[in-house]
Amino acid sequence: MYITIATHKLIVLATCLLMSCTFAVAQGDMTTIKGQLALGVNSPSKGGFVTGFEGKTLNFPTVNLGVQYMFKPVLGAKLDYGFNRMSNGANSQAFKLNYARVNLQLVYDASRIVSFSQRTGLFLHAGPGVSIVKPLGNFTGNSLSFLNTMGGAELHYGILDTISLYADVSYVLGFGDEFSPVSAGFGAFNGNLLTVTFGVSLSLSGCYYCNN
Repeated sequence: MYITIATHKLIVLATCLLMSCTFAVAQGDMTTIKGQLALGVNSPSKGGFVTGFEGKTLNFPTVNLGVQYMFKPVLGAKLDYGFNRMSNGANSQAFKLNYARVNLQLVYDASRIVSFSQRTGLFLHAGPGVSIVKPLGNFTGNSLSFLNTMGGAELHYGILDTISLYADVSYVLGFGDEFSPVSAGFGAFNGNLLTVTFGVSLSLSGCYYCNN
């Protein structure tokens, strides 16, 4: 299902307001609030491309930026933005595109179930969002937006009391319509996406590991 440009603008505005509110809470609340930044790669589903415009199996970069708020010891929420670049495979016509997404996800701290040490943490996350695809070069007219839902897992390792390094594996399930006509899919993408990223998580509300 494609969504209008006006709807997209409202979603971006709402995202900015939510992030502003989250940072405001962080200044006066010792509940765990974290800012996250990660870099990695993405692998798009083959079914998201039209014939002749298939993308690479593995693409770089993927950049994720988010804010996570744990409102209970094991349950929280995360608002995050992801940017992905994709390009053509070896046997397809040349193209590049930008794939961006914004998702609001529930977060579950599974560290009490699966734990390797006091410095490690496992977090599961899932939730809905919107994807925005912008082809570059000669295919800019094929931009589109559609709803998505995603889920993933993060493995954290604390290097300081307020900083951890983490690896994240996530899968984004897209709800885009089929391209009609087929030419609307030239240089574009409307499928699912697997991402693998590595990043840093910074506590914005105090010492995350001090009670361990």
